[in-house]
Amino acid sequence: MTKNAPVTIKDIAQALNISASTVSRALRGMPEIHPETRQAVLQLAQQLDYQPNQLAKSLVKSRTKTIGVILPTLSYYFFSSVLNSIEEAAMQAGYSVVVCQTNESYLREVAQIQNLLNSQVEGFIISLARDTQHFDHINRLLRKQIPVVIFDRYDESLETSKVIVDNKLAAFKATEHLIENGCQRLGCLAGPPSLLISNQRLAGFREALQKYNLPYTDRYIFHSDFTPENTIMQALNMMSLPQPPDGILTMSDRIAFSTMYAFKQKGIKIPEDVAVVSFNNEPTCIYLSPSLTSVNQPIQEMGAQVVRLLLRQLESEHNTPETITLSTQLMIRESSMLSSKKFA
Repeated sequence: MTKNAPVTIKDIAQALNISASTVSRALRGMPEIHPETRQAVLQLAQQLDYQPNQLAKSLVKSRTKTIGVILPTLSYYFFSSVLNSIEEAAMQAGYSVVVCQTNESYLREVAQIQNLLNSQVEGFIISLARDTQHFDHINRLLRKQIPVVIFDRYDESLETSKVIVDNKLAAFKATEHLIENGCQRLGCLAGPPSLLISNQRLAGFREALQKYNLPYTDRYIFHSDFTPENTIMQALNMMSLPQPPDGILTMSDRIAFSTMYAFKQKGIKIPEDVAVVSFNNEPTCIYLSPSLTSVNQPIQEMGAQVVRLLLRQLESEHNTPETITLSTQLMIRESSMLSSKKFA
């Protein structure tokens, strides 16, 4: 067994000095195998991190030309749109795509990876679930040299290729826009504290305040779990402060939509009472009243680059991880354009 090579049934058989057919039957739970033998096989298989039907890229007959894509949810415009781009790029390269949703669950993410491994996908494209804070399941793929590319939601500890945007810079520019339009008390509706991209955007928010010598205080930072109910509660709590913010950066359009709904119900006017800037630039942004200022991410390019990086790994035995950082653009609309009366 060579270093980093997938463990085979033959490896287990040699280690235990039994036949490969005995190992195979033990792994399948066949009744004719002695319980002690079965237990020894299962223990060693777990110790060696054995996986059935592992990819053997050197053998043409094992090629499935299938890519596994794991997303937090398809109910978000951003992820469904990136998926469209991924499928198009994969199809042009002669690959099909199998898509799984985690519904923001770490445990479901682990299970979906195993399901796709059992289906013999040749590589993975992943955006991490909200609840994912441990990465053994992904590092396990990397140890086995199974190609993995992560996009949007990632973790810096993962030594794999990534396609991302500069969230800190994008949030800095969005916050700077609010400040330049007259906001003096800035609040932030962030995502879960465990989510890296939310923390990066929060860092950009804070950096902009520092540049303009505006105070940064924790009481103006509220964290949402992305659900409408929680977002509405957090947004109204923020506006119930003794001195509520006159400008808010939200982590996503979904958070902004719920926030704007809550403010409308309470008679809080946007942008007269509070300006709002968001992320993702969903098509709905232009149809809201007021229309929503939002950071546009290059969705089509992101999907194409993700597939390009994965195909490069599939076609070469030696690849070093590469990170592609794409540019964003702030789409300025009514929600952040304060009236001149505010400065009279």
